[in-house]
Formats: sequence, structure tokens, C-alpha cells
Amino acid sequence: MSSALITQLGDELYRAMRSQATVEPLSMREPEITASNSYAISRHILARRQQDGETRVGMKIGLTSRAVQKRMGVNHADFGFLTDAMAFDSGVELPISSHLIQPKAEGEIAFVLAKDLYGPNITADDVVSATKGVTACFEIADSRIVDWQNEYEDTIADNASCGLFVISDKLIPIDGVDLVNCSMELRRNGQVASVAAGPGNAALGSPVNVVAWLANVLSEVGEGLNVGDVILSGALGPTVPAVVGDVLNLTIGGIGDASVRFV
Repeated sequence: MSSALITQLGDELYRAMRSQATVEPLSMREPEITASNSYAISRHILARRQQDGETRVGMKIGLTSRAVQKRMGVNHADFGFLTDAMAFDSGVELPISSHLIQPKAEGEIAFVLAKDLYGPNITADDVVSATKGVTACFEIADSRIVDWQNEYEDTIADNASCGLFVISDKLIPIDGVDLVNCSMELRRNGQVASVAAGPGNAALGSPVNVVAWLANVLSEVGEGLNVGDVILSGALGPTVPAVVGDVLNLTIGGIGDASVRFV
């Protein structure tokens, strides 16, 4: 795929994001598109956002569930970029109606780094030693692809289908936290909407392994994770609709709580 076409498709998705519109799947229009092309498109969108004054503050990791990977026809995760304009504190009113198109919410564990992580050969122990702490968070997924008709390449190009994220201010030291067997409960308007026990095991054996995977993949293109970065390590359970007026409350055992109201 030519650099001109990558720029064209990146601009199209950027405009869709800014105007809360959708586009036809890139994979249908450009059947030869590759994952490498799609990551180049995603980086172009990030560059456009940075030109608008946004600052990169971390990364999100998606497709960590084996079931979701199977549905996408792949055997690995993907990643997208987080900016300061996407970040909100727990307990806020989240303006999905003015920012997003077809949002869905999911509970996750976020890592906050105290040290840089640059691969290759990053291990789980390296991730633990580089982590300042972990915290409960919501990722509000969104798609600029019409009706969520995402193939793997569409998802990557569309910033791994990331919209906004909500992070708790309670940062828990990673030592002593059972990231593999912790329980997760997500309530929607007071009613249980999603529950998972031992969800960390579904993500490459542990969320720590997921972060190590990301650092090593980024090293292949001369990039890495930086001190202060927030890393969303993947959904712990099924997504729930993000609907104006709803209140979501998330509890992750041993880590803490987060809440959000959609407006």
C-alpha cells in the first residue's frame, strides 16, 4: 500500500472520529491491506491528533481474549494509542454523546509505568519491576467503521477501536496483587451486567504477559513504553452498552473500584 493511500485512509478515519461519522470497512475497499498498513494508518491518525494539541499518554491492548482472536481469525493481540483528550477520572460524567459514535464499555486493569520498557526480550519480571502500580479502569470502545463491521485490519487502523477511558485514582502496588485470579464485577444502574472470575488467565496467562508482549512488539519498529505511560491491558469480561444516562460501577478484587455516568 502506498504512503499516499495510507495518508488518505488515515485522514478519512480521523475526520470520521472528529465528526462522529462512520466509514465503510477498509478491508472491503482495500482487500490487500495488511496489519502493517493498518498500524501505519493508526499512527497517522495519532499524528493528526498531536497536531491538534493532544499528547500521547499511553497505549491500549486489544484482542487479548482467545475467543475474540478466534472470531477475528488471528492468534495475537493488537494495540492502539491513548491521548490526554481520551482520559477521564473515575466518578465523572463522560460525554459520550458529543464524542463517540457506537460506544461499548468494558472493565480492565490499567498499568502505570515508573520506568521505560523498551524491548526486545522484555519479560514479565521486567514489567513488574517497571510498574508503579495498577488500577481499575473502564475502556469505552468505539468504532468509526459502520455497524462495527470490523475485520482485524479495520480494528488496528481504527486505533484498536478505542474511544475514551476512565481510570481510578487509587493506584495499587503490583506486588501482592493476584492479576490472574482476581474477580471482576461490573454493575449497570445497580444491576450486575458482567462478572468474571480469574479473568487474567485469559489474557496470555496474565495481564503482565500482555504488557511484555506490547513492549516487545513495539521494539520491532524502534518504539517502546515510557515512564508515566498508562497501559490498558485488555477486557476482563464481556462489553456492555454505553448508553446516555446509565451509571456503571466496576470492582476488581484486590485492585479497587471505578465508576462513570454517561451523558
